[in-house]
Amino acid sequence: MGIAIKSTGVSVPAVTTSVIEHSARAARAAMATAGIEAQQVGVLVNTGIYRDSNLFEPSIAALIQREAGIGLEYPEGVARSFSFDLMNGACGVLNAVQVATALLETDSAEHVLVVSGDTHPSLQRRRPSADFPFVTAGAALLLAKTDGPEGFGPVAVAESDGSPATEGFADMSTMGVHGRSLVHVVREEGFEHRLLDVATSAALEALEADADPRRTALICSRPTDGFGSLLAARLGLPGDSVIGSGPVQGDAHTAALTVAYHHAAETSLLAGYDQVLFVAAGAGPSAAAVVYRLAPGK
Repeated sequence: MGIAIKSTGVSVPAVTTSVIEHSARAARAAMATAGIEAQQVGVLVNTGIYRDSNLFEPSIAALIQREAGIGLEYPEGVARSFSFDLMNGACGVLNAVQVATALLETDSAEHVLVVSGDTHPSLQRRRPSADFPFVTAGAALLLAKTDGPEGFGPVAVAESDGSPATEGFADMSTMGVHGRSLVHVVREEGFEHRLLDVATSAALEALEADADPRRTALICSRPTDGFGSLLAARLGLPGDSVIGSGPVQGDAHTAALTVAYHHAAETSLLAGYDQVLFVAAGAGPSAAAVVYRLAPGK
């Protein structure tokens, strides 16, 4: 018995830059792919950080849940759905996997939907810039119990002392009347190497000692263009084991892991691999990693 990825969904900018709409679209796509109804989702977890107009209340997860049409009515005899935000930067999705595992293993939910994505609060930017290096996208990961061999292993985490390496904030002293559309993302000099250090530590803890590097695909955060290749080299994985993010070019931040897995599954890039090593790294600096066993012939 394990916890497996039942389906995924991705939404990229078209007519909107609202991360609420993108996350909801991704959620609906994941449910449609899995062939389940909205009422079968017991819990929705939102891990996105940067959101429309810097909204703080109500919960962004609740807004995404409503937009996705999940748990809007409570008919007699049907389990209720609930949602919440779990915000831990780039590591949020893997933290949500930990929470989902506990919920699913105790039969507290039939399915858990983990959504992620970020956007500039002004809703006017579609591409990264010096002060906001993230691309707008929404992603959804539908998780459920499985009797098969596939599924997640334990999540390993690592962190480092000192300054956070990268951080985002709204400057209260200068925001004035435009605070709902402003955010500052600061990356310290040398941040890439500090993220690589914690990412390597978490990944090595997650990897089994006898894992075959030739049968391990790497899906990781993309704070810089070459981050995946550098991490693969540190872990002794082949350069071609790094899975890209397909149509989403750049750092999708909280959505990066799901976007890359979705792309790989859609294009059969995982053929020939036994497992996927997911590694997230971001502010803290902190990192999380987990091995996902693939179903035979996946």
